[in-house]
Amino acid sequence: MTSTDNLYFIITTKPDYLGHINAGCICFIREYKYRSEISHSPKKLHVTKASSSLDYAIDLSCMEQLSADEAELLQALPEDTERLKWFKEKNALQTALGLTKGTPVTVDQGRQELQGIIRYIGKLTEPTFSCPLSGTFFGIELQGKDKGKGDTDGTHRYKTLFSCPKDCGIFAPFSRVRPVVPSTLSPSIPEHSPQLDTEELAPGDRVTYFTNDKCRHGMVVELREEDGKHVVRISTDMDENGKRGGEVEVPLYAVAKGEVPAGPESMEVDTPLEKPNTDDLYLDLALDSAVEVTVATGNSYGTIRWIGTLPGRQETMAGLELDEEIGVSDGTFKGERFFKCAHKRALFVKLRSCRPDSRIQRTSSSHSERMPAVETETEREAERSTGKLEAVPPISAEQVKPLLIGRMKGIQGHCNSCYMDAALFSLFSCSSVLDSMLFKSTEPRDTPIQNTLLHDIVNPLRSEGFVKGLQIMKLRQQLQEHGYSHSFTTDEKDPEEFLTVIMHHILALDPLLKLSAAGKVQESYCYQIFLDQNHSLVLPTVQQLLEHSFHSSELKLAEVPSCLILQMPRFGKKFKMFDKIIPSLELDITDLLSEGPQQCMLCGNLAREECPACFKDPLFSQTGFKVFCETCSSQVHSHPQRHSHQRAPLDIPKGYVGRGVPHSLTRDKLELFAVLCIETSHYVSFIKYGPGSQDWIFFDSMADREGERDGFNIPEVQACPEVGRYLEMSPAELANQVPREMEGVAKRLFCDAYMYLYQSTSMCLYR
Repeated sequence: MTSTDNLYFIITTKPDYLGHINAGCICFIREYKYRSEISHSPKKLHVTKASSSLDYAIDLSCMEQLSADEAELLQALPEDTERLKWFKEKNALQTALGLTKGTPVTVDQGRQELQGIIRYIGKLTEPTFSCPLSGTFFGIELQGKDKGKGDTDGTHRYKTLFSCPKDCGIFAPFSRVRPVVPSTLSPSIPEHSPQLDTEELAPGDRVTYFTNDKCRHGMVVELREEDGKHVVRISTDMDENGKRGGEVEVPLYAVAKGEVPAGPESMEVDTPLEKPNTDDLYLDLALDSAVEVTVATGNSYGTIRWIGTLPGRQETMAGLELDEEIGVSDGTFKGERFFKCAHKRALFVKLRSCRPDSRIQRTSSSHSERMPAVETETEREAERSTGKLEAVPPISAEQVKPLLIGRMKGIQGHCNSCYMDAALFSLFSCSSVLDSMLFKSTEPRDTPIQNTLLHDIVNPLRSEGFVKGLQIMKLRQQLQEHGYSHSFTTDEKDPEEFLTVIMHHILALDPLLKLSAAGKVQESYCYQIFLDQNHSLVLPTVQQLLEHSFHSSELKLAEVPSCLILQMPRFGKKFKMFDKIIPSLELDITDLLSEGPQQCMLCGNLAREECPACFKDPLFSQTGFKVFCETCSSQVHSHPQRHSHQRAPLDIPKGYVGRGVPHSLTRDKLELFAVLCIETSHYVSFIKYGPGSQDWIFFDSMADREGERDGFNIPEVQACPEVGRYLEMSPAELANQVPREMEGVAKRLFCDAYMYLYQSTSMCLYR
């Protein structure tokens, strides 16, 4: 699966000194490098993080070694916490390593357990420099009643990995796959589960067996041994020809005690909805609708997971997964399963008793805050099907004030969604630099997510200035059901985690950033700024932080990025390296490019050499790499203190060799368009929406709230021209500003910056 020249490790204890390295992270080291390091320093290793290609010195006590196959299995999981959890399930890993093509399995898909056969084991994508481990996945062809419940025909990103009918295949990591015949793969299933009983079979036992990829049932007639192999003779309920009462002989390994269902238990209960009265509140309710219902203790809130009729009842019912543990089961009714959720979170009620969740949308005129008049989902779907709904350009500087400023503007927050609200508002409200991800062709299984992003979030934000929290929850539910995380609908995430899932895993967007290091190109979507311990920065600009990070890591840009997403240096989310960071409205990346002509910093002629040692020389300017023509370089390094400097030749395009460069050489620059900030685990964003120095707005998806437990959040967008006034101050003046005394919301921009977003103006779609 992976290179045998590497040794692989998993971080089992989070290092105290590396805030961005989590327990569960997979790392590797070249074998020759391991032998060299372990002989000199037996306590630490310089290992490479699989997802970034960056090296870190980590204590051996914080890691445990993995086999190459184990590393690939764990790398397929979406989160470090999941990797650590499943690493500790030693039996599960060993079981997964033993799975082969043709093995009958069950696979978790959303809230269902589907039956299938393994048809493919391997990578979905080829390894890259930024992600040397791409993970081992299982391609499963669904069987029996579960056919058609998948999302692929065995093709992934236009490459056929196995063949099956449309929507009869699933790709899944090992954590979602269990062999039907005795397994310990899932830590959530008791060791002696009645469906997977491993005790010895006896004549008369009811069993499930597999033959010709079909799941069948019968009764054990005889067990015997032939040529050292155990064989079971079974009286069948129905053989492969549809005949009842026949007999078959199958190997013991293809038999499981008990009747394993061929599909999710009793899913035939889904029946068409009764036609409701047009004035009923539940008219627009469907699966995954967020609802509220009145019970004995008051209003309770949850999500519809099933709609149909229950045994002995004629009226249409809804199975709710409640937000709190006040239900009566885990999705079963009178011993029959209708959906799956945590214990005491399920409640079955009449569908007509459900109402839309008022915490997300309030329509009553008795409330002081009113929802903006936006299109209903039904109207939007109708427009989408007729092609009427088209892409909406970003909000222009002239439109910001009438369309976007005010309360109940922007994106409405709900249940720890601020990371997603702030990220989406920053990317799409006033910029089009990443609009390509809204229109690029994608796989059928990912199209609903792309449609939700474009039609339910971006277009309403740009045309109406408001997005209901219900639409963000819809996107979170879709991401969760795709298996990228089991907690997208409930837990707080980091913006970079969400953006990577959307851009890389869902929409397969080409990496935004291409970095050149030691002649090799690395790709990524975000860049985390790291600084060496000897830096002298006190009140840095973003320009200085980026240059210092590139200098210490010996990196260059392989090309000008259309969008540059920079994560500020921090010790985790809670500890900042700097009290203030000065926003750079423009990033000059000319000196950061690995190719292209550069000007001598002293005379302006064609530069031929770069001196890394001069980078921190206080005699020179505080920004920019130090590049010189041959004449200036000789003069600068004639000083005794610079005799020892090691200069490096620059790569000069052939067309420029032998001639000077005019002083008007065009500089490559990126402009700032948004900043995400964090304080006490709450994300907000600033948008630089126009050319004026005071063209700034501030967005908070949970700026206020109406009501308590049954209330809803009030998003707000406000103008913050004070930011521009602070940016006109000198560094000395800014350093003297007391954060709590700064005007308006400016303190949050200068003191709480988490992520800066820059764009190339030539790459924006609508400019």
